Amino acid sequence: MWSSRSLSPLLTLFLLHSVVALVSARGSSRAKWKTLSGDAPLVIARGGFSGLFPDSSLAAYNLALITSLPNVISWCDVQLTKDSAGICLPDVKLDNATDIAAIYQNKSTAYLVNGVPNRGYFSVDYTIKDISQVALTQGIYSRTNKFDGNGFPIFTVGELNKQVNPPILWLNIQHDMFYSQHNLSMRKFVLSVIRKVPVKYISSPEVNFLKSIAARFNPNITKLVFRFMGQDDIEPTTNQTYGTIQKNLTFIKTFASGIMVPKSYIWPADPSSYLQPHTTLVSDAHEAGLEVFASDFTNDLPVSYNYSYDPLAEYLQFIDNGDFSVDGVLSDFPITPSEAVGCFAHLSANAAKTVNISVISKFGASGDYPPCTDMAYNKAISDGVDVLDCPVQLSKDGIPFCLSSIDLIESSTVAQSSFSRLATSIPEIKSGSGIFSFSLTSADIRRLTPSILNPYAKYTLYRNPKNKNEGHFLTLQDFLSLAKNQTSLSGVLITVEHAAYLAGKVGLNAIEVVLTALSKAGYDKQGALKVMIQSSDSSVLKEFKSKSKYELVYNILDDFSDAEKAAVEEIKGFANSVVLDKKSVFPENSAFLTGSTNIVPTLKASNLAVYVETFHNEFVSQAWDFFSDGTVEINSFVQGTTGIDGVITGFPKTADRYRKNRCLAAKTTPPYMQPVKPGDLLQLVTKDYLPPAEAPLPPLTESEVSEAPVPPISNSSAPAPSSGSSTSPPGSSQEKVNVCFFLSTFAVLVSLLLLL
Repeated sequence: MWSSRSLSPLLTLFLLHSVVALVSARGSSRAKWKTLSGDAPLVIARGGFSGLFPDSSLAAYNLALITSLPNVISWCDVQLTKDSAGICLPDVKLDNATDIAAIYQNKSTAYLVNGVPNRGYFSVDYTIKDISQVALTQGIYSRTNKFDGNGFPIFTVGELNKQVNPPILWLNIQHDMFYSQHNLSMRKFVLSVIRKVPVKYISSPEVNFLKSIAARFNPNITKLVFRFMGQDDIEPTTNQTYGTIQKNLTFIKTFASGIMVPKSYIWPADPSSYLQPHTTLVSDAHEAGLEVFASDFTNDLPVSYNYSYDPLAEYLQFIDNGDFSVDGVLSDFPITPSEAVGCFAHLSANAAKTVNISVISKFGASGDYPPCTDMAYNKAISDGVDVLDCPVQLSKDGIPFCLSSIDLIESSTVAQSSFSRLATSIPEIKSGSGIFSFSLTSADIRRLTPSILNPYAKYTLYRNPKNKNEGHFLTLQDFLSLAKNQTSLSGVLITVEHAAYLAGKVGLNAIEVVLTALSKAGYDKQGALKVMIQSSDSSVLKEFKSKSKYELVYNILDDFSDAEKAAVEEIKGFANSVVLDKKSVFPENSAFLTGSTNIVPTLKASNLAVYVETFHNEFVSQAWDFFSDGTVEINSFVQGTTGIDGVITGFPKTADRYRKNRCLAAKTTPPYMQPVKPGDLLQLVTKDYLPPAEAPLPPLTESEVSEAPVPPISNSSAPAPSSGSSTSPPGSSQEKVNVCFFLSTFAVLVSLLLLL
């Protein structure tokens, strides 16, 4: 437990270790910003880096300062104690953000807050001495609570200024009327504290409070900002809705120099979470001489499907849309808007790449469309992918298709069709039952309705519902024709799995089928697109090596910390490159990085190219160390290793944009584009909160690389030539098999806690 006046030596070491040179975002921009002043938008860290550490804690404020723009603003929600001390706490109630209920058990009270009854622990019932016994905790249950054991003290505004010394301080006064009802004066506190603490911004959602202090402030020194709540909420001092007040911006200008609004005021979304056209609020406010700050930005809560779970895309929508730019954003994750302002804003569509890595698709742009459909592939191409992938699966009549899995249930609605009767269990392929591609003819597969992948459905994170059944599946021949005509592509990646089972049990030769298709499409000719053949079966790659000169990619499915020399030599005998899972590079324990391994440098030292998979935008796919930001994750793998050659992703737009950011071309890399240091966050977890230790990853051995040869084709099990008719005609009397698939019904917050 830390004392209220000291910082743990471990956290001090972490902060010092992470500090790097700061650069000015204003100097990095080549275009005039469409803010009121023409300067770069401001980044406001709500309670510091509250997306990771407890809101308003020393660690949160310091992390915001060392990972963000040099002029990042430290936001403090001011609450008053019984003896009129102003403390930084995110809510008028202490319950969700502190451990007060454990310290002062059974002492909750009930009060009216703006006319609404609330029960809990209120700061007005405790003196600053009482509060000194209370520690800050993470109040949002979708975020890790592993840092709660550090005993973060609650700061007064003066202590925040003394211990953190933020370059710019913003005080938010949310409940002046409530405190007045308890004989406490927020006005008196504010006028007193500014004599000791430099405060650049003061905001409030109460008109009368701002009007009462307006004459005491020089807007060139301290700016007053009127904060809007929900459009239908009632402003307590005028008894008008905030939506009504919004229509009278000239009135606000009489007592404030800016407004802060929920982001939905600017870019509303419909009830289905799709963006509507932006409003004219920003331009109207700028015309009235008011700055506009947007709030409610987080990286770890579902936002509009238009952003594809990419928080950086959302920030760019508000600061670099061609029509306007907000003057600042209030964020729980200040590193991401810092990236947006300093690295990615004003990038042209044909901006040069500043880092040389390949972007390889995972079933096309499968984060936005059903995998391996024409829609997914065309989206991947338009999003800047280099290498387009096709996992080859064979139909009953031997036609190769691009399908994400040999089990059609995973990427189509086949289980809800008449083909559900074909469900069967094949332990050699997967556990549980499935409906396999070789059970349907090519005509059947063409008629299937694709289904979007939802790998994080148990967290109630679903991919774009409007696109969930869009597109159609492509044969390998169709895929090769599509890719051949794309000048932006550098190659194709053809994946072949289950070749041994198909040959020995089904009578289908996947290797020959792929070679024939490539030859027929002209990919074996000089000058054609590069062809990469991938498999997790070394015997398959050996077969391809004996029959072609394509680049061969060995997919190492399990996680390893290193590779023994004999294993590397064996791989070099049949492959040119290797695919690793992310956890083989940065192992995890309870979603915390535990360190880094040596497998990438080992493989690179033997001239094997290394690709890493699979990168997703959804924050639950990322370790806490990456701050719920897919760009931070990619950057850490690219800059924080000895040089991986490419990333494999279902969201190629995120990876392609990363390669073009201007910060990687700067002489000094700014802190928000520094790779994370694996293991640093885990060191900050106290002993009582540490997850159980896990055994270290083993090295890859030669025996794990060697596979039995692909068996000869079994003629006895080869299917009869197909006439193209359906294998399940209407009115079939064959008994159907009921296949049940269950998704977790846990709420997202509970599900996330189970990760810990």
